[in-house]
Amino acid sequence: MSKILIVEDDENILELEKDYIEASNMEAQGATNGNDGLELALNNDYDLILLDVMLPGINGFDICKKIRETKNTPVIFVTAKREEIDKISGLGFGADDYIVKPFSPAELVARIQAHINRYKTLTSQNEQELFKNTGEAFVGDKEITLTKKEFEVLYILASHPNTIYSKAELFESVWGYDSLGDTSTLTVHINRLRDKIKEADENTDCIKTIWGRGYKFK
Repeated sequence: MSKILIVEDDENILELEKDYIEASNMEAQGATNGNDGLELALNNDYDLILLDVMLPGINGFDICKKIRETKNTPVIFVTAKREEIDKISGLGFGADDYIVKPFSPAELVARIQAHINRYKTLTSQNEQELFKNTGEAFVGDKEITLTKKEFEVLYILASHPNTIYSKAELFESVWGYDSLGDTSTLTVHINRLRDKIKEADENTDCIKTIWGRGYKFK
């Protein structure tokens, strides 16, 4: 059974989220302030963390940064303010997604399940030159520095060499169940990956474009 941590200072919202999560056959644990939420997040294993931005004690942004120092647990921010959405979109806090209050409980549960399924798929795949737990990637003996999304794209491709993934498949796997946005975002990440790999070894050309079909790792 999947275990979810909810960090939310509004007890009514917290109980509502718990009810819908538990009705979907998942276990939910709650904290009503940032300090308790951070302690629970760091000292327990959760399948996903639902994290309000504005909290007493430590805010959600700082909690997420602390979590990302040691864990890759999926994090979904919950927010009600436009300026917070702008911060989430523009800065690298390490969250996987965000949802805006007021939200549909069905949408909340769907997003939670989608991120848990994606994370389990990624972590269960065979690990070779990429170290999923640490986010490290090497070309020969040279480590390359990747963003979280760049790593996830490369991880999916490298875990299944010579398997062709369409742009839509890769985009949905990395950016979420409903593919908000467009696949040009994926193209940018593929180009950055190629540049970083080439910088480490100019003779390495492992991400192939299969015209009309997508990409594969050779």
